[in-house]
Amino acid sequence: MDLLNTLVDKGLRRELPTREEALAVLATSDDDVLDVVAAAGKVRRHWFGRRVKLNYLVNLKSGLCPEDCSYCSQRLGSKADILKYTWIKPDEASKAAAAGLAGGAKRVCLVASGRGPTDRDVDRVSDTIKAIKDQNEDVEVCACLGLLSDGQAERLRAAGADAYNHNLNTSEGTYGDITTTHTYADRVDTVQKAHAAGLSACSGLIAGMGETDEDLVDVVFSLRALDPDSVPVNFLIPMEGTPLSQEWNLTPQRCLRILAMVRFVCPDAEVRIAGGREVHLRTMQPLALNLANSIFLGDYLTSEGQAGHADLEMIADAGFEVEGTDQVTLPEHRATVGGGCGSHESAGCGSHAGGGCGSHEDGGVCGTATPESASASASASASASASASALSEPRTDLVSVRRRGAGTDLAPNA
Repeated sequence: MDLLNTLVDKGLRRELPTREEALAVLATSDDDVLDVVAAAGKVRRHWFGRRVKLNYLVNLKSGLCPEDCSYCSQRLGSKADILKYTWIKPDEASKAAAAGLAGGAKRVCLVASGRGPTDRDVDRVSDTIKAIKDQNEDVEVCACLGLLSDGQAERLRAAGADAYNHNLNTSEGTYGDITTTHTYADRVDTVQKAHAAGLSACSGLIAGMGETDEDLVDVVFSLRALDPDSVPVNFLIPMEGTPLSQEWNLTPQRCLRILAMVRFVCPDAEVRIAGGREVHLRTMQPLALNLANSIFLGDYLTSEGQAGHADLEMIADAGFEVEGTDQVTLPEHRATVGGGCGSHESAGCGSHAGGGCGSHEDGGVCGTATPESASASASASASASASASALSEPRTDLVSVRRRGAGTDLAPNA
């Protein structure tokens, strides 16, 4: 397919596809999905080899949010039956993080519900970062606390944070249909504040909220312009008690096409499969590893994920390997230029001179694979594709509210 050959060539050169090319990826048929995966897999392996970075969420404060984001079970007015608790203590957060690190995670994402942190909240999170890094020197810490005020990103950076997450979620044109208590521009401003402070910017999207192909391309092109180091791709988990509880718009094939489009538009960024992969990709999850080089291990904020040991088995069975703390996540041109995770000697992330996230002396482009290996990997998963197509009807039974981890007496699912 000429389109895919063109997109592979552009991806290997870090050249931006046209909007028409990105839309054409989303418009490919289910019959062509393995060809799409194989093509995007060449770009993924060129920049990231066969490594999979594991990330682990720690929910510092759950529910009780004054914002009205329609997709969120923690939103104002939510009737979702989720855990609700205020700030957990630094030692509790460190203990929760240790479960994920023991499972192979190299980044801990500290998340708190709410519009944005107060200065006292920044102090709390700073103490939590110190508690985690005192126990795990090489761990990367990403904070996700909502909209940032002036100076707060710098304070988090000084406290040892390596990255900051704030997703754009959907296109600027439809943002007001999803959230009314803050604006799309507010979100862009926070990503820019994090980047300017030397934090590694992490910003992504949520697919499956009823958006059009044009909306998806708009938000991914906006992300490319912001140039985050990592792009989490969430697939909406329609939670009972939220306005989007009936939005079941995704099939496994659709999810794969979305991930492929993101990879072609952001070829050298860390593309992370985030919330909803178990619900929407289902048995096709191993195929998605040919597109994304990063996943969350275990549970999400208010919903339960796949068991951690199952994630590790899936990665191994699909022919991939868990990225270690001695390996650089980002390609050399990202790991040595700019700020935040994987930048210069002062970058944090447990780095050493000249390295990237948790790296040692030798950074560099992280491995390539032959085009034949991409086709072979996709072909080997053909039987999974066939069986998954029979499961394209909504599976509401797969949505499980989180009942374990921080804020409870139950161990987290790592």
